[in-house]
Amino acid sequence: MTLKHASIAVALLMSAAPVALTAQQVPQASEAQQWLDKSLTAEARAGALVKAMTREEKLRYVHGLFPPRIDPQPSDMIPSAGYVPGVPRLGIPTLRESDASLGVANQVEQRKGDTATALPSALTTAATFDPEYARLGGAMIGAEARAKTFNVLLAGGVNLTRDAWNGRNFEYLGEDPLLAGAMAGAAVQGVQSNNIVSTVKHFILNSQETGRSVLNARIDEAALRESDLLAFEIAIAVGRPGSVMCAYNRIDGDYACESHRMLTDVLRGDWKYSGWVMSDWGAVHSTEKAALAGLDQQSGQELDKLIYFGAPLQAAIAEGRVPEARLDEMVHRILVGVIASGLYDHPTPATAQPIDYKAHADVAQRVAEAGIVLLRNEGQVLPLARQAKRIVLIGGHADVGVLSGGGSSQVRSVGGVPVEIPLTSGAAASFARVTWHSSSPLRAIRVLAPQAQVTYVDGSDPAAAAAAARNADIAIVFATQWTTEAQDPPSLSLPDNQDALIAAVAKANSKTVVVLETGGPVLMPWLEQVPAVVQAWYPGQRGGEALAAILFGDVNPSGRLPISFPRTVEQLPRPTPVVPAGGTPDSASNAGAGDGSALPAWDVDYGEGANVGYRWYAAKNDKPLFPFGYGLSYSTFGFSGAKFAGGAAPSVTFTVRNDGKRAGAVVPQLYVAAPDGSPLRLAGWKRQTLAPGEAARVTITADRYALARWRAGWKIAGGKYRLSLAQDSEHVIANALVDIEAGFVEK
Repeated sequence: MTLKHASIAVALLMSAAPVALTAQQVPQASEAQQWLDKSLTAEARAGALVKAMTREEKLRYVHGLFPPRIDPQPSDMIPSAGYVPGVPRLGIPTLRESDASLGVANQVEQRKGDTATALPSALTTAATFDPEYARLGGAMIGAEARAKTFNVLLAGGVNLTRDAWNGRNFEYLGEDPLLAGAMAGAAVQGVQSNNIVSTVKHFILNSQETGRSVLNARIDEAALRESDLLAFEIAIAVGRPGSVMCAYNRIDGDYACESHRMLTDVLRGDWKYSGWVMSDWGAVHSTEKAALAGLDQQSGQELDKLIYFGAPLQAAIAEGRVPEARLDEMVHRILVGVIASGLYDHPTPATAQPIDYKAHADVAQRVAEAGIVLLRNEGQVLPLARQAKRIVLIGGHADVGVLSGGGSSQVRSVGGVPVEIPLTSGAAASFARVTWHSSSPLRAIRVLAPQAQVTYVDGSDPAAAAAAARNADIAIVFATQWTTEAQDPPSLSLPDNQDALIAAVAKANSKTVVVLETGGPVLMPWLEQVPAVVQAWYPGQRGGEALAAILFGDVNPSGRLPISFPRTVEQLPRPTPVVPAGGTPDSASNAGAGDGSALPAWDVDYGEGANVGYRWYAAKNDKPLFPFGYGLSYSTFGFSGAKFAGGAAPSVTFTVRNDGKRAGAVVPQLYVAAPDGSPLRLAGWKRQTLAPGEAARVTITADRYALARWRAGWKIAGGKYRLSLAQDSEHVIANALVDIEAGFVEK
């Protein structure tokens, strides 16, 4: 972390400091009030609170309101995602919940005029390959949420990218469980450093948005443990989130929020998780089955068919169908999350507090700069020469802003919304709009190149764009693909004839740069015609400034792909969203609200098992367009002296040197191939920043989860493993066979 990052982190921690309470606000401790004794564990304190609560108070705490559907609203309710009334006499806080994957959300401006800082997409954060950036972003979001009086953030998305076309990939952290788990855990740590609760979500296998409320995910047990469940296991172990959110879909026949195997056997039994399980909004379908399976709180109750955890739960308890002890357990788990996160002892302020939006925007820009990926740079077209006299920007509304992903993560960012397009149809129409953040690449480039004539054409006419490009020294095409929660894109191809636009501009100008603002991979039929391609993802609040800094070399690109980019859709396990026989993506789409009864369930078989992403390509002996872990730099880095070690802690130690003329970061990666013949797996990585000419001796130790296999527990078979030091999943620097000891992954 640089000094600038450190100063930002200090500022965030200061802004997240607990609010002082008056003597009247803090319940005074007595011998009977053990819940106030901070020397006790969260579990013990929660147990004391449960004993002091009435049944009515307990029942009120296990289901939450959806503010947009409540009229009249309680005086202290904020228009947002959720509201659960507290118990003031015991100091139990009211839970004010906000969507917050990429910032404090306000999707369709429920709170008029309320803006927040928008981080880049989560894939951008994952592309930094550095948990410190995830932690920094989480701390920023948590600080703003607390200042706005929210205390539960629906953050921590860690679903693996099984399908490149998933509309919600931009909210998640890529295709590898080690990387996704580490980054999600760090983000949760950042959020909860503000003494508020973060979730991790969506548990488990919510891997496509089309028909997400009715699909039934089917996968082998060991494969699930070694992929999606592993990402959650790591995220929970690292981040210790106050809550886990269960998903919309079914898994092996049971709804995720009714899966005893997932919620009780795995989460509670195997992982010893002590916080609470909340439902996704509109994901509850029963009272008894859900309660007995391990669901602790019904969220957004107005989006379900019934308020299952209200009067029906009360009746089930009275009639003995749900034990009274189960209600106590549900409340106990909620209170454990509330206490362990620090929220109970440091309640959020009663009124909104000042926010240093400039410092927070700096965080968003630093994350974007570290996560933007340089995919192609033939002839060193980039960085742009400052002596260029004529630069033309084409398409993507680059004159006014940068694209944002849609859905519950949508942040109404500081600076306003220069472009906002309502949806007229589709599953996301009720709560998503196609939105740009007010961070103009055109304006930012003009600041860095004041001597140049920098112009913009909208790209709607390829011939006109080509004519403008022909008269420029440099042409930069901003290509966009909007994706959103609740529906998957119809294709991996760029929409609105943009492929033809790029081809026309590239033919007219040999120095064409394509900047991709997308939620994930797109097909690139024009790639060989274009010398430079930059993957900008959805770059957030300061995306225009971050892109300008990358394009002109003020920042050396260092992002690495957390997701493989296919050459064709035929390479993928599922080329398109899975829909029922005779159905269509449109007929199978829904927003996730309600009980999903309009359509019958259908099966999605994840036959690739644990071979997600780059493992799939390796298993098929196939090559993607751009591999996992790939990314270029304006510097060159040399590697030497690699020494591999086996035993109980396999590792590689090597020297890496910056042979370029610019400071830059490099991300060497360690992969392991086991004796069982399964495809390689990422075992570790290290983001290393080096000045020009600087060298460092680096050691990467293999994570034991990458060495182990699930055999009714995590077991490492002894034998010869191949360790590979690599630039990405395809390009090996050095490798060796080493003997690794048999063992287990210790909890």
